[in-house]
Amino acid sequence: MTTHRIRVGIDVGGTFTDAVAVDATTLDLLGQVKVPTTHHHEDGVAHGIVEALDRLLEQTGHAPEDVAFLAHGTTQATNALLEGDVTTVGMLGIGTGAGAAFTRRLAALAKLDLTPGKRFPLVYAHVSDPGDRAAVERAVDEVVRGGAQVLVATEPFSVDRPEGEDAVRKVAAERGLPMTAAHDITSLYGIQKRTRTAAVNAAILPKMFATADLVDASITKAGITAPLMVMRCDGGVMSLDEMRRRPLLTVLSGPAAGVAGALMRERVSEGVFLETGGTSTDISVVRRGKVAVRHVPLLGRSSYLSALDVRTVGVGGGSMIRLSGGKITTVGPRSAHIAGLPYACFATAEDLAGARVATVRPLPEDAEDHVVLDAAGGRYALTLTCAANALGRVPEGDFARADREVARAAVTPLAALLGTDVDTAAGRILDAGVAQVRSVVDSMIDEYRLDKDTVLLVGGGGGAASVTPHLAATTGLQGRIAAHSEVISPIGVALALVREQIERIIPGAGQEDILAVRSEAEQAVIAQGAVADAVEVEVTVDPQTSTVRAVATGATELRTQDRAHRADDAERLRLAAASLKVPENRVDILAGTPAYTVYGTEQRRRLRGVRHPVRVVDADGVVRLHAPDARVRTTVVGSAQQTLAALVDGATAYGDGGVRAPALRLLIGSRIADLSGVLDPGPLLALARTEMEGRPGDEPVVAIVEERP
Repeated sequence: MTTHRIRVGIDVGGTFTDAVAVDATTLDLLGQVKVPTTHHHEDGVAHGIVEALDRLLEQTGHAPEDVAFLAHGTTQATNALLEGDVTTVGMLGIGTGAGAAFTRRLAALAKLDLTPGKRFPLVYAHVSDPGDRAAVERAVDEVVRGGAQVLVATEPFSVDRPEGEDAVRKVAAERGLPMTAAHDITSLYGIQKRTRTAAVNAAILPKMFATADLVDASITKAGITAPLMVMRCDGGVMSLDEMRRRPLLTVLSGPAAGVAGALMRERVSEGVFLETGGTSTDISVVRRGKVAVRHVPLLGRSSYLSALDVRTVGVGGGSMIRLSGGKITTVGPRSAHIAGLPYACFATAEDLAGARVATVRPLPEDAEDHVVLDAAGGRYALTLTCAANALGRVPEGDFARADREVARAAVTPLAALLGTDVDTAAGRILDAGVAQVRSVVDSMIDEYRLDKDTVLLVGGGGGAASVTPHLAATTGLQGRIAAHSEVISPIGVALALVREQIERIIPGAGQEDILAVRSEAEQAVIAQGAVADAVEVEVTVDPQTSTVRAVATGATELRTQDRAHRADDAERLRLAAASLKVPENRVDILAGTPAYTVYGTEQRRRLRGVRHPVRVVDADGVVRLHAPDARVRTTVVGSAQQTLAALVDGATAYGDGGVRAPALRLLIGSRIADLSGVLDPGPLLALARTEMEGRPGDEPVVAIVEERP
């Protein structure tokens, strides 16, 4: 029996439930299991979660008390919305006069499509005075008679005055009715968007409540004492209680789990993550060590749900080749899975004897241009994975690895039809499939202004080898397949940090306002189990929308990370030089802390003049921060305020667009404090002071300053 504590991540998919155990200290993968997802069991998916956990503990030789962290991701909320399997919502609009007109219009949500041919199930009642308890009770009775099993209360400006919505909540609690108050979902103004988001949240409450209770009870019965966490759609995790309040945050958490795995396990700081399955590829961005998120649409309209910005392309490892006029026209979106056919590259040489090319319709409505092989062993689909194996692009030990000679035999009949050799034919297949992915990757790199000199393509998912290596080869970008790519999602769940985002619209936000939002976010993750000393908060102030946003992340235990590998000085220098794309003798060490070394060089470019790019490399040899042109200054906590004030003052721009303080990042202890989202020098320096509170006066602080264009 090992004494190491473990972190467990469980990813509940539509077909299978995958679970992994990760060493809590080294973060090494210790074991993985796969069980069928138990949708139709009397305990639902909870049964599969417990079954996977039991097998995992047995496989790794751990006891329930060894589990330091347990989290699961689920597609349940996503599937409920996709399938229209939601509860009828009773909406209580609150207000008089002009306010009543705004809320009464919200009844039109019942006209929006939830799924094709199915409207969002909503009944509406109005309450003029929420202080009139009898009126509230009559409104609740009205919507319940209309079929509502869950409530939403909404009132103009409830983010500032929540008393009306809270009065409805009190009655709902007494009736045993689940309820979402619109101000619980977001503190941003915009009653239509806020209410729309709250209504969708309410629609999935009962189903998610039932699952949460079953999973919680099952985990407790299994002897697990670690708090159960749930994957969010923005790459973090939340407590089970928080999930009960805002289950909507689990929508799209599947792709978020994969990119969380790339961020935490692969330590990507600037790059694109491509999670490739059998049918599609989900593409997302990591910029400066953070996942890219955005407000995603719900019911075909904008919402306040912040989720991973993921773009899906209908190209995966099982995508079928399409042929017309003697040429490959495209690949996908139909896959071998949809056609019900095995991959040709996973057959045997004997099975492929006498193979000849034919074209079929995978589904009746499809064009008859999808390539298959009719051979001695039956009918097989020729897929992107077959082409990747034929070219030797699938590494040994990979989930999608096939016998290369068999894969080449599978491509041979098509090559003959095209009048070329196997390598050329396989290359054309990959070109056709990867071109669709590349167009999306290129647009996301431009949209998020990623540093093309440092962008890393990381492939995850069982079909990663069919897309990422060829994409890297054709773009010239760095690329690799994530370790254990087939279980990158549960690894991401196991390694994810507790996360909370607080947003406020505060016109003319001052220093105290910004610090208050920061504190609220920090306290929210601590309340969900994050260790106070492990919390990091990123604050962004958007002067155009007057939005103050604080994103807090934290671990549920202090991570010592006593890893077996530590990069020495020579290795870190080599990695920095490779990232900077200059010889090692042109790289300077600019600063250092016990956790990080800062490297830089000088670049002279005809159009851009002289630049000073900077790289921050951690003790593991991972480039944690890229700065295309920055100044670096070392100080100590005791004198940092004066040093930072001078740096910020010297780099602040003044113009028609207003005051623009520089982008400031601080290296303090094991943390990289990113303060680049604040443009006003006063609040910027106040946040810097907060980051250093309680630290010894002689502790080193490294400031990295980038002037804004």
